[in-house]
Amino acid sequence: MLIDGYDTLLLDLDGVVYLGSHAVPGAPEALAEARAGGVRLAYVTNNASRTPAATAAHLRELGVPAVADDVVTSAQAAARLVSERVPAGSNVLVVGGSGLRMAVRDRGLRPVTTAMDAPAAVVQGIAPGLSYGLLAEGALAVRQGALFVASNGDSTMPTGRGELPGNGAMVRVIAAATGVEPVYAGKPDPPLHRESMIRTGAERPLVVGDRLDTDIEGATNAGVDSLLVLTGVATPLDLLTAPPEHRPTYVAEGLGALSRPYPEVRDGVCEGWRARWQDGALRLEGDGSPIDGLRAACDAVWAAVGERRAEEDAVKHALDRLG
Repeated sequence: MLIDGYDTLLLDLDGVVYLGSHAVPGAPEALAEARAGGVRLAYVTNNASRTPAATAAHLRELGVPAVADDVVTSAQAAARLVSERVPAGSNVLVVGGSGLRMAVRDRGLRPVTTAMDAPAAVVQGIAPGLSYGLLAEGALAVRQGALFVASNGDSTMPTGRGELPGNGAMVRVIAAATGVEPVYAGKPDPPLHRESMIRTGAERPLVVGDRLDTDIEGATNAGVDSLLVLTGVATPLDLLTAPPEHRPTYVAEGLGALSRPYPEVRDGVCEGWRARWQDGALRLEGDGSPIDGLRAACDAVWAAVGERRAEEDAVKHALDRLG
């Protein structure tokens, strides 16, 4: 089974476990089976707006096994990062929601909402209804010398209505107004996966995500294996044109692949498919499951281009065979 050899799954949420208010088909069953087999589940999210308890409650509503201690957020990673750089009990201006405020308080720091409180740090995370006034206070505090930390740098976030502006977009307000770039805590930067491993005690984790530039790059930065599922943001074209840091260890259609054997992929051959890099383009032959064809194609393309990225025109034609 693919899951064999791993003691903990570090699971992204949006696009992996759920999409908005609905579970990804098959995800609750796959995760329940993994947990029954003795694997620890940790839900690792760049979303800093909700508390772990609220996130766990939402997961249970969708039929996904979860308690608050199973949820690790970028808010927690950001709060730890701040606590390691400022004196205990310091004022911290929180430009964000309840999840971020609680995480700051849990690290022995004092959340405040105005620069007049002389905060030692400003920490920013996405929150519904984030106001101009709070952004302005954050900018004033950073100009006064406060440490500037962002929960994550995601420029967008997936919702049931499509991709909306994420924390990375909102962070640009304070950064542009002050000329100060924040320290990022969320994926793909190391603090969030470090927080996850500290909280879970993971020794052989597998990162599972749907985004190459956060989940998979984060796994690469942490030096651990990764699984890319095609239930969220990343597309087959994204995979084939990915730079080295965005190339996952495994590729699957969804979480159901965790409980199945992962096919051998070698020299561009996988389960009846054969992929070759010829005359500067991908050639794909064979029949069977499209996901196996994609695995063969990724193997051939990544081996051929090495540290470079494949051009879209060099792989698009072959993708037509996969539908």
